[in-house]
Amino acid sequence: MAVNEFKLPDVGEGLTEAEIVTWLVKEGDTIKVNDIICEIETAKSLVELPSPYAGTVSKLMVAQGEMVPVGTPIIAVSSGAAVEEAMVDEAKVETPAADLAVEPGMIGSPAPLADGATPTLVGYGPRTAGTVRRARKGAAVPAIAAPPAPAEVVAPTTSNGAKALAKPPVRKLAKDLGVDLALVTPSGPGGTISRTDVEAYASGPVESGEDAAGSVTTRAPAGQRETRVPIKGVRKMTAQAMVSSAFTAPHVTEWVTFDATKSVRLVSRLREDKAFADVRVSPLLLVARAVCLAGRRTPEINSTWDEATQEIVLKHYVNLGIAAATPRGLVVPNIKDADAMSAHELARALGELTAVARSGKTQPADMAGGTFTITNVGVFGIDAGTPIINPGESAILAVGAIRKQPWVVGKKIRPRWVTTLALSFDHRVIDGQQGSQFLADVAAILESPGKALLF
Repeated sequence: MAVNEFKLPDVGEGLTEAEIVTWLVKEGDTIKVNDIICEIETAKSLVELPSPYAGTVSKLMVAQGEMVPVGTPIIAVSSGAAVEEAMVDEAKVETPAADLAVEPGMIGSPAPLADGATPTLVGYGPRTAGTVRRARKGAAVPAIAAPPAPAEVVAPTTSNGAKALAKPPVRKLAKDLGVDLALVTPSGPGGTISRTDVEAYASGPVESGEDAAGSVTTRAPAGQRETRVPIKGVRKMTAQAMVSSAFTAPHVTEWVTFDATKSVRLVSRLREDKAFADVRVSPLLLVARAVCLAGRRTPEINSTWDEATQEIVLKHYVNLGIAAATPRGLVVPNIKDADAMSAHELARALGELTAVARSGKTQPADMAGGTFTITNVGVFGIDAGTPIINPGESAILAVGAIRKQPWVVGKKIRPRWVTTLALSFDHRVIDGQQGSQFLADVAAILESPGKALLF
């Protein structure tokens, strides 16, 4: 019987290490090629890892919550002749050949390519249109091209080996609260753990720990004065990126406060417009459009400093990053070619970006290649700030809260909707005049949206 050890791969983002967040199989399970075996947390992404081997799980070599370097064996899969033959037949019937990175039925390590490189891991890299994702073990086989049902009940392997049945949202809640599902008493049908079960357990006298974003929970035992939390995952990557940016690019921050009443009224009208009935319209949509338009007059805003070649690279496209606070920490996915989108297309893209970020499923490709970032601190009731530039970019715009305030209109004081924008930029690339011009243009468009016709 052959035993194959699957080593933690680089899933396509220059990965050096990752945390094994959740095992979705246990020792003794029979798996097929491309079955999802675990979830790993990389640089701000939660990634499902498929198996390149078929057979029986003989050993889970890394514990949940453990951070391991790329190339570390994480699971051992044994495959006897009978098992291999069964897997081959099953793969031929259920899975299109285009969905596999290896030939159907191939057991063992993928063969190297002609140039000596290792083929892309199963489930990652370019995919042929029309392929079908293989269902997780234990789930009903869906119709062709249908995704797994969102209400799928999964059973993560816990530290004591028990099978804890819980739906993905409940499993995520347990992870955020630091609750071991194996210790929770289920009350749902068939022994399924519900959200109420997790919350009830979490409200009891449990140990303090780390939540999904790397923050310390408040449930410290009586008398405990400190809690030490390992710096890893999202917190570690964010810290490294911010330190690199802050001490590499000389930051300058400028502010502008203006009357945004006309933009607020436009948002209200768009929300009632039938053409925008299927998307969410918010002030952020208008800010995003204003950034794309104002950038045409100040292209240096949408550029990067190339230290190696000693060149300033002007980008003739806008991959618009939106800083999103999620349960796992701060992520900055970006909308590709946002400048080429209509207002409706941009509204839809913003909605999709936000939904994916909140679900914790933002992928590395979604965060790569950004050219300019918006951070909306106003949603927290904050008026302004001095944001740190996202690495690889030259500027970032912070949008403050929109508040009703007294404002001079003509010769009278009237209540108006007022907000503040703060622009941080790399002074190696952008001079004060250029930064000021861009910021003034964004404010002018938002103060009087009709001016957008002039850009």
